[in-house]
Amino acid sequence: MTRIGSRQRSTKETAVDVEVDLDRDSIADVLVSTGIPFLDHMLDQFGRHGGFGVRVTCDGDLHIDAHHTVEDVGIALGEAFADALGDKAGVRRFASIRVPLDEALVEVALDLSGRPYLHYEVDFPGEKILGDPPFDPQLMEEFWRAFAVAARITLHLASVRGKNTHHILEASFKGVARALRDAVRVEGGDVPSTKGSL
Repeated sequence: MTRIGSRQRSTKETAVDVEVDLDRDSIADVLVSTGIPFLDHMLDQFGRHGGFGVRVTCDGDLHIDAHHTVEDVGIALGEAFADALGDKAGVRRFASIRVPLDEALVEVALDLSGRPYLHYEVDFPGEKILGDPPFDPQLMEEFWRAFAVAARITLHLASVRGKNTHHILEASFKGVARALRDAVRVEGGDVPSTKGSL
């Protein structure tokens, strides 16, 4: 079974091209280029800790700000992820995990439910991520909302503790990646729902 999904999204604000391989059968690596170095770093963590092959390119209107790029990459990645999942036959469906990164601890619970929902309870000390350009951590809520809605998953993401914004965000990406890795694991042949579909 090949579980590969792709999506191209083109608007007046961005041009995004995404490919996801849930089992790394044909996309053996993670290649990301969005024009936002911190987002590239987070997406690299997502692919590597999820065990996914991921390719993402985006040409966005960064001269305005990073919002459109971050949100549209989330949408395209979520749609490609849903495409790769197909009918979800045999997947574990549910997963949860707590992931630490130094002083930061993040909790993730998710369901490949077909019912999009995001509960996002992640607080930051207030600083932007330094870099060129600096990254506004508030944009990550927009990313995860876009991803959850497009992928049609229920996602609960909460910071338990943390002082360093970079650590909190990175633990979030690693946590979602690890939970997805567990949830998409194939254990049988039936769709895990009494409805017969997800």
